[in-house]
Amino acid sequence: MPVSPSSTRVLTALLLGAFLLVTGGCATIGSGPAVVDDANTREAERLARDGELDAAAQAFLDLAGHGGERGAGYRLRAAEILRDAGNFEGAARTLAEVRPRRLQPDETGRFDLLDAELALQRGDAVRASALLSMPEETLPEPLRVRLLEMRARAEAAKGDRFSAARIRSTLDARLSGPDREANRGEIIALLGGLDDAALSARATSLRPDDALLPWIEQALRRKGKVLPRVLPHPDRPVGTLITGGDNATRREGFSAITQVALILPMGGQVANVSQSIRDGFLAAYFDDDSGRRPQLRVYDAGRTPEDTLAAYTKAVSEGAGFVVGPLQRDAVGLLFRQSLPVRVLALNHPDTGEVPPKGSAEFGLLPDAEGVQAAERMISLGLVRAAVIAADTDWAERAALAFRAQFESRGGSVVGEARIREADFNYKSAVLQAAGTIGDATSQHDGALRRVPPADAGVFISMRPQQARLLAPQLKLAGVNVPVFATSHINSGETSPGLDRDLDGIEFCDATWLFAPVPGRPDRNEMGHALGSASGLGARLFAFGMDAYALLPYMDWLLANPDSYLDGATGQLAADSFGRIHRLLTWARFSGGMARTVQGALSPVPMQ
Repeated sequence: MPVSPSSTRVLTALLLGAFLLVTGGCATIGSGPAVVDDANTREAERLARDGELDAAAQAFLDLAGHGGERGAGYRLRAAEILRDAGNFEGAARTLAEVRPRRLQPDETGRFDLLDAELALQRGDAVRASALLSMPEETLPEPLRVRLLEMRARAEAAKGDRFSAARIRSTLDARLSGPDREANRGEIIALLGGLDDAALSARATSLRPDDALLPWIEQALRRKGKVLPRVLPHPDRPVGTLITGGDNATRREGFSAITQVALILPMGGQVANVSQSIRDGFLAAYFDDDSGRRPQLRVYDAGRTPEDTLAAYTKAVSEGAGFVVGPLQRDAVGLLFRQSLPVRVLALNHPDTGEVPPKGSAEFGLLPDAEGVQAAERMISLGLVRAAVIAADTDWAERAALAFRAQFESRGGSVVGEARIREADFNYKSAVLQAAGTIGDATSQHDGALRRVPPADAGVFISMRPQQARLLAPQLKLAGVNVPVFATSHINSGETSPGLDRDLDGIEFCDATWLFAPVPGRPDRNEMGHALGSASGLGARLFAFGMDAYALLPYMDWLLANPDSYLDGATGQLAADSFGRIHRLLTWARFSGGMARTVQGALSPVPMQ
């Protein structure tokens, strides 16, 4: 089977690195006079490093021609270099002349790996798999990496794309730089070639902490599909006071941070967003009375992902022990693709769907998460039919996709969908398209006809307040008198009873701090009066910034203990095994044009 260019690049780099590490730069290889052999082998390897592959292969063949106990090893090295040059026929002829019994113990693995690769090149995946069945632990680490890469290629050649992707997902953590990028591209290509339904079914059969799940999510998202989520069910608050063996009290899970860097873009289109987040972070920082407040430095993330990477590097060089940020998704993705010397709490999730490096985490105000929790809310109330109406924006589309995936995975049925444009004001066709089948029915009672709303249906909406104020009365005029559930975008953050009276009855999920005080956080009313960045739409971002600071000393604990949670300003905060911080939100309902918590509860609705 022909080898893809990306696989060839990965394999060539791995082979050269593996050989140099295993042989220690050829300093110990020799037969006959040590000085002469060392000089010859070093010269042959120099030729290989300089790209003079034909000359390097011939040099090793010349060494092999002198005979001696090292002849087989020299011939093997010549075959490897011929393979690097793309001369697979020459490599096969040379390898056939190697007598495996004369190889050193650390060379037999290299022999089998090259033999397997040449078998793959001929299209003989069965023979390649047999050669690659060696125990991984018998090889040094560089060759283990190559073994995994070869096994993945063999599985793909046999048609088992899923197994090949699984092997490559294991390999991912062992690679870096261009090799990792090439391997990740292969994973997505392998999974992307599978049928959507089959891929989704595979995903549902995996454990919630399976390392392949994020890759399946990426592959499906590129096709406009999403997976239902397994929401955390934390029941153990962090920070409980405990007494140690020395009779000193401490907060469980607390780990002090000495120096923190906050990286946010100070200009451009997201400057106002950054200001609210930064001000919330600083408010929590200065409100910290633990006596263990870290040193803080703020850095401008610039306008490009490369600027952000430079800011991270500068922060690390200046002593940061923890980095908070960046904010923009492409910058987060670039940072996650690096080998990070200092941990990161990213303030968004990358477009690519990559998970954070080990020890780091990602935290964001995701519309997807709100769509998921709206689906769970409706199912918990016995509503199993839903109409979906969303704005024609990226964030609304993401919420709608997540809602559908979660709702259907829990046994619900989406009976219709529609999108509305910002310039529209007549939503009649959208309402009929999405909710035409869940309007009021007519029944006769005491000789009179009356309209009866269905008891098992609801509407999910994701849009700004201005659109929702137009939609709500048009739903009623169309006879759609069922419960309506929304994302936080419906909440302007301002008290506007006159404007919001048409929203009465609509439930939405949002940040707890917007409705009531949260222990350990500054008072919202005080902050709103003092800082414009803490009021209106900025209030949610301000709460997000406060939570970013509050997470820092407990992040290691949350990552290691998925049953734990931190009571945050934006909701209950819990982490999964992939380093993603989840928010379990508070539910509120408009009544008299005012947003009030549902059933008086300030805690998230219990997840089913």
